Amino acid sequence: MDDSTKTTTVGKPDHPLQVTPGAQGLTGTSFKHEHLSAILADGLNHGFFEVHAENYMGAGGPPHRALAAIREDYPLSIHGVCMSIGGPGALDVNHLARFRNLVARYEPTLVSEHLAWSSHGGTFFNDLLPLPYTKDTLDNVCAHIDQVQEAIGRPILLENPSTYVAFASSTMSETDFIRAVSQRTGCGLLMDVNNVFVSANNHGFSASAYLAEFPLEQVGEIHLAGHSEQHDDENELLLIDSHDRAISDSVWTLYRDVVSRIGPRPTLIEWDSNLPGWPVLRAQALTARRIMAEHGISLAGELSHEV
Repeated sequence: MDDSTKTTTVGKPDHPLQVTPGAQGLTGTSFKHEHLSAILADGLNHGFFEVHAENYMGAGGPPHRALAAIREDYPLSIHGVCMSIGGPGALDVNHLARFRNLVARYEPTLVSEHLAWSSHGGTFFNDLLPLPYTKDTLDNVCAHIDQVQEAIGRPILLENPSTYVAFASSTMSETDFIRAVSQRTGCGLLMDVNNVFVSANNHGFSASAYLAEFPLEQVGEIHLAGHSEQHDDENELLLIDSHDRAISDSVWTLYRDVVSRIGPRPTLIEWDSNLPGWPVLRAQALTARRIMAEHGISLAGELSHEV
């Protein structure tokens, strides 16, 4: 493991923030087994790879052999998608135990989950569903994050959602809710720029205004992804956070805005279906790196070896 990815802790005693020297300029992609041989042959200097935790909760087999091969050379990010942190019921303790064991096994540089719910009453949904932003929801989300962080012995990063409906019962904005969660639990934040763009379009608010209200100082990782276009029953444009195509120019522009405000952060290209060849994903990661270079991070030597 490269010393640049080792972490030290500062901040709240119960849930210390992780400071990762040298990680700010990391760029990476989702890890897909189809790309393993290409990555090992022609990888990504100063890169990292992210996996969905639920795909690696078995004890062994080909998934772990592939991930172990990647872990030999690269930092990892473990991204949970099924914890149901926003659900009204108790967390699944068996799922949490498997999540804890996976984090202990691979010692990832970054660990994250979603501000969403995906299970209720023993039924599991293949989706990340939205929450009403109320005091009761805030108390519940914070209790669940405390439970996760206590289990794994480190803070997580919480990702802002992409949403397609809003709740009339909400009593605070999404950005105020996320700020309160971070302040109460000590968790960091994962800023998904595509989610901001998708939600802004779907709900008719300004993405730039959202960023101005977001607690960007708590962001420990950035996600970028492609989105698809549909139309709703009233023939209004509806954007879907589909992770199945290249990042749009509008999302790249918004990413530049984020980096100009907070400087470089580990940036991950998400691409989960309609997978391209590895060179396409690699090129998207290098685009993110060049944008960070425009805003002060010294990457000239690395970029000269990546073109």
